[in-house]
Amino acid sequence: MYMKRIICFLTLIICFCMTPIQAQKKMMSQEEFRKQQQMFLTERAGLTPEEAKNFFPLYFELQDKKGAYNKEAWQKMRQGKAEGTTEAEYAKIIEDVLQTRITIDQLELEYVRKYKQFLSAKKIYQIQKAEMKFHRELLKSAQKRK
Repeated sequence: MYMKRIICFLTLIICFCMTPIQAQKKMMSQEEFRKQQQMFLTERAGLTPEEAKNFFPLYFELQDKKGAYNKEAWQKMRQGKAEGTTEAEYAKIIEDVLQTRITIDQLELEYVRKYKQFLSAKKIYQIQKAEMKFHRELLKSAQKRK
């Protein structure tokens, strides 16, 4: 068990060291991104193979749904760039974008309830904390590349 964690940790470090090199050549695919994210979250949250097997299909399903809502919100925000947008149209854009955020938050809550069927609240917390750390490290590596 201890050796397995060390191997996972070293693999994770190698992946993060290689990411800036790979990103300079080309953009990371969604599949590559998700693979790195899964490794990172599994290691940081201490998920067992069984927990990971149950968690990640739901997690990525949620990410896809959130992505679709966010794409829709960005399309609405772009409408505000149009010349001659009226005050009423801006008000509608603002409300639509805020409603999208509320919908995403409700989705998050729905999925947390699903996770609770096979994960403890502590594990869910650790996953959320690891997810924030993953995105923070990703941003840092992107800034270093620039």
